[in-house]
Amino acid sequence: MTSADSASQNYGAVFTRRWVVEVLLDLTGYTADRDLGAMDLVEPSCGSGAFLGPAVERLIASALRRGRELASLGDAVRAYDLQAEHVKTCRALCRDLLAAAGESGSTASALADRWVRQADFLFSDLFSGIEDRPADVVVGNPPYIRYDDLAPDMATLYRGTWPTMRGRGDIYVGFIERSLRMLKPGGRVGFICADRWMRNQYGAGLRELVAQRYAVEHVWTMHDVDAFEAQVSAYPAITVLANRAQSSVVVADTTAAFGASAAAALGQAVRAKEFSEFTGSGVTAHRLTHWFGGDELWPTGSPARLALIEALNDKFGPLDDPATGTRVSIGVASGADKVYITRDPTVAEPDRILPLAMRRDLMSGTFRWQGNYLVNPWAEDGSLVRLADYPRMAAYFSKHPEIRERHVVKNAGESWYRTIDKVHAKLIDRPKLLLQDMKAHIHPVLEPGGHYPHHNLYYVVSDTWDMEVLGGILLSRIAQAFIEAYCVRMRGGTLRFQAQYLKRIRVPRPDQIDPATQGALRTAFRDRDTEAATLAAADAYGIDLKDYELARPDAGRPDGGRRLPVLDQAE
Repeated sequence: MTSADSASQNYGAVFTRRWVVEVLLDLTGYTADRDLGAMDLVEPSCGSGAFLGPAVERLIASALRRGRELASLGDAVRAYDLQAEHVKTCRALCRDLLAAAGESGSTASALADRWVRQADFLFSDLFSGIEDRPADVVVGNPPYIRYDDLAPDMATLYRGTWPTMRGRGDIYVGFIERSLRMLKPGGRVGFICADRWMRNQYGAGLRELVAQRYAVEHVWTMHDVDAFEAQVSAYPAITVLANRAQSSVVVADTTAAFGASAAAALGQAVRAKEFSEFTGSGVTAHRLTHWFGGDELWPTGSPARLALIEALNDKFGPLDDPATGTRVSIGVASGADKVYITRDPTVAEPDRILPLAMRRDLMSGTFRWQGNYLVNPWAEDGSLVRLADYPRMAAYFSKHPEIRERHVVKNAGESWYRTIDKVHAKLIDRPKLLLQDMKAHIHPVLEPGGHYPHHNLYYVVSDTWDMEVLGGILLSRIAQAFIEAYCVRMRGGTLRFQAQYLKRIRVPRPDQIDPATQGALRTAFRDRDTEAATLAAADAYGIDLKDYELARPDAGRPDGGRRLPVLDQAE
């Protein structure tokens, strides 16, 4: 746990089910058939003992098997918690386990007091003596506390101590960093915690640290699994990291049916050297030959889908690529849409009225402009126009004093009428593929030019692509697989089509696609035919859809289940 200023502090405690604990102890190598008395185990946030109890049970069993005196195990365990009641509970738990194994009351109490400390795992006072001893295994469920919920002085202290705690993230990032830095060569960290750091910007520093110095061994995605004693929306994953060079990785994708028996079977299967894949109740797993490097986003999904991402990342360049003159970005944010967006083109001078592309223009699958305009204060060279030169626009803005109260213009002086984003005049007349920011399925629509995208739309422009051919690739389930692997899925299955995820899509170079396949992609895009687009894209990529769970079982029917409904009122 972390430091608190009052009894009302949110300690971020979520307690873990026993079968999850057993799996993590197995995966980190903390098993009773080893000499655990010679190892150093750390539990950074012990809570009520969900991890500590089973770990001590294994430690005692290992010691008894080898004839070790239990009294000699004082350095075998270090467990921390900030809350006094948790420390008291965990010490009592350890005493009871030692006493049940035949240890005297005084020795059991001394060991328990030594094993369990009331302390802040992230606080620098721990960095001396026994507390800073390297660890063989760090295991647990770190607390869930957003940086914004910390006392300002503690947030500053943590950020200054743990460089990976960036942006507006969660404190478990710091727990992972400190745990990694404690490891002996070959040591492992095994956590059940939220996987958002793998796919959000605030996790970039931690991902980069792992890529530079450590190895990913296991990522078991468990978003719908009943892994905790209470119902929480934590997007959890079992993650095991090691202090060694990166090699192969076991990835598992689970459903709500995944539980103790399937987890035990998978845990046993992955320990075999020849392990390659596994299917069980509510789970599929696969061994990838390598992991994803640098601070780039880590994908998630079924093993077959991760294999697809791995294969295409190795062979093809990204959609956003200076080599092809292709760019992905977001439309203009005004900061006051009720003022800057209008259907009345007479509120300002004609050259200040810019046709605006908005979400509803895309709903049919063909761009159908609904008549919205942006009152545009930007000149073609990117500077703000002078209001004195545009009296009609000046009069219109003067009727809306609320635009002076926007945060973006608090200290802007004479620039108070600017929109948050500039309007880039060169973009207006370019053909653009437009995509909504939130939708269940990827839905690129061609805007032929003359309209500027609103900020709830992302756009793709290119110097080299035939935009309909590229649109066919983006309409395919292959492009959809990239978005599903990287993005944050909202409630109801809605995906966030943010630029950072769209940029992850890998595409062939335009000159690598033969004319027949280009024609098939173009036709599929015009027809809004997802199945045809997927088949043609598979040809462009040179892949077999069946290898990556992308072939549709109904594709052979007369209707093929082929056409994507383009008007989805629920979205």
